[in-house]
Amino acid sequence: MSPRSASVNEELRRRSRERLLHAAVELVGERGYDATTLADIADRAGSARGLVSYYFPGKRQLVQSAVHRLMHGTLAEALEREPRTEDGHERMARAIDAILGLARDHPLLMRHHMAGILQGEGFVQCPEQRRLAELLRETVARHGSTDADTDYPMLRALLMGAVFASLVPGVPMQLPVLRAELFRRYGLDWEQGTPPDHEGGADEVRDSACAADVSRFFGTTGHTPPGEGFDDGRRRARTPGPDQPK
Repeated sequence: MSPRSASVNEELRRRSRERLLHAAVELVGERGYDATTLADIADRAGSARGLVSYYFPGKRQLVQSAVHRLMHGTLAEALEREPRTEDGHERMARAIDAILGLARDHPLLMRHHMAGILQGEGFVQCPEQRRLAELLRETVARHGSTDADTDYPMLRALLMGAVFASLVPGVPMQLPVLRAELFRRYGLDWEQGTPPDHEGGADEVRDSACAADVSRFFGTTGHTPPGEGFDDGRRRARTPGPDQPK
C-alpha cells in the first residue's frame, strides 16, 4: 500500500483538531470545566490522548480555542444570514445579539469560559480568537468607526461584560436589559438584529434547535482527494494512525 500523500495527512490532522474542539464545547457545556478531563475530550473526539497535547498546550487553551471557534461561527452565521445586508447598524445589532445569544443558549459553557479568562493564563491568543477579533473589528469599521483598532477592544469589553453580567450566579442581569444598553450606546433601533420578544413561530423553534447543535461550526468532514482513500480520519486496516505527529 502506497503511503498517504502530504495533503491527506494534513487533512486528517485538521479533522482531528476539529473533533477535539467540538468535543470540548460539548463536554464543558454538559458538565462544566472542572468535571471535564482531557481524557474525556479525547474519548468523545475518538482521538488518542496524546494528540490533545500535540495540538494544545493544555485544557485551558483547548477550551478557550473551542469557545472562540463557537463564537466566531455564531457571529459569522448571524452576519451572513438572509436577508443579507451591508448596513453597518444592522450588522452591529446582529453581532450583539449573536454574542448575547451564546450566554442564553450555552450558559454553563460561557460561564466557565469567562472564568477561565480570569485565570493566570489569561486570554489565549489562538487562530480561533484571531478570526473572531477580525470579524468584530470589521463590524466596528462598518458601523462607522474611524479608529477600529481603538473601538474594537471597547466593543469586545462591553460584550464580555454583558455576558458576564448575565451569568453571575444569584444576581444575573436580564439579557434584554443588557441588550437595550448596548443598542443605546451604538445608536441601534430595538427592532434591528433579532429582538428577544419577536414572534418567530416555527422559525423560532428551528432556530432554538439549531443553537443547540453546534456541529456545523466544526469541520470534521471534507472532500477526499481523488485516489486518496480515507474515511473521516478513522483508521483503515494496516494503516498507521491518521493523526499521529510526523
